[in-house]
Amino acid sequence: MLYFIIQTMMMDKDKKVLYSRATILALITIFYNILEGVVSIYFGIKDETIALAGFGVDSFVEVMSGIGIFHMIERIKRNGKEDPDRFERTALRITGLAFYILTAGLVISSGINIYLNKSPETTFWGIVISLVSIFTMWLLIRMKLRVGRRLNSEAIIADAHCTRACMYLSIILLISSAGYELSGIGYLDSLGALGIAFWSFKEGREAFEKARGLSCQCNVWGQ
Repeated sequence: MLYFIIQTMMMDKDKKVLYSRATILALITIFYNILEGVVSIYFGIKDETIALAGFGVDSFVEVMSGIGIFHMIERIKRNGKEDPDRFERTALRITGLAFYILTAGLVISSGINIYLNKSPETTFWGIVISLVSIFTMWLLIRMKLRVGRRLNSEAIIADAHCTRACMYLSIILLISSAGYELSGIGYLDSLGALGIAFWSFKEGREAFEKARGLSCQCNVWGQ
């Protein structure tokens, strides 16, 4: 009996530690996306690369998603409930709408740039930012999956899959930025922006699906 009580206390302590780690990871995701968004938009506008600017706006949209995740983890810590509450559903709808607006903006901007044959001054910073983002997202995915699996939390595991989708966006940015720097073909930047637009539309659709209580690939916040 004493052994069982000690084991239960140890498990409760481990859960508190793991949920604290999940909270820290959620906060890191939020503040990293804010920093990434500011830097990406600055250099995107300065160097006239719509792929990098769109990537930066996407990072800010991800902040709203991250806030919802942070709220969810705090609520799970209190009562263990993983189903989205009213706050999270509202956050999902706002996030979904923002992704749709971003998609439209990127498609229109890309079309205009391709028509005018307009090229960015440089995509060097797109390469730098995407490489940093890929490494950061990879670390966050590993840590979120580790915590989620130990807690047997579908919500935290789904959040890790959302972070993986952010890494895919970084890979698209890297390919388009590196492609332009190596070849000088201007429309590669626009094609990269269209790739980001595709993922943004997908994220927006999944956010609305989750807000309606439907299952989606990302499960919690869109990819």
